[in-house]
Amino acid sequence: MAAKPNTILALNAVRARYPGAETFTFGDSRALCDELLALVRSGAKTATCGALRDFEAGGEPLPVVGRRDIALDWDGAPALVIETREVAIRRFAEIDEAFALAEGETDDLAGWQEAHARYFARNGGFAPDMLLVCERFRPVEDLAP
Repeated sequence: MAAKPNTILALNAVRARYPGAETFTFGDSRALCDELLALVRSGAKTATCGALRDFEAGGEPLPVVGRRDIALDWDGAPALVIETREVAIRRFAEIDEAFALAEGETDDLAGWQEAHARYFARNGGFAPDMLLVCERFRPVEDLAP
């Protein structure tokens, strides 16, 4: 499905304000994307992670400390601008409760592990020793209309 002209214009305007920004979408479904955007907007979500494999071999660019990036809604419209504060590569089994809670999605490390094991399993495979790109960020601008 092609992006709507208004979406393209809006994205181009945001990119003009944030040169060098990458774009990305939280989650793997509309419902999860909406939930995660809401968590960022509420201040509950200040961290995220992804499988390192998704960044390798021509995948998404790695986050860079200090760079401001554009989070898109499920339809590809700009939703938020975030600034990366920290990036670390860690094994899934090495994620601590502080990082899990900073993701804002669960109340404890065990809940984070369960939810993320399911997420990674449906998106390319899960293993406790898999490498994750762990990012801490701060919201910069809410682009909601």
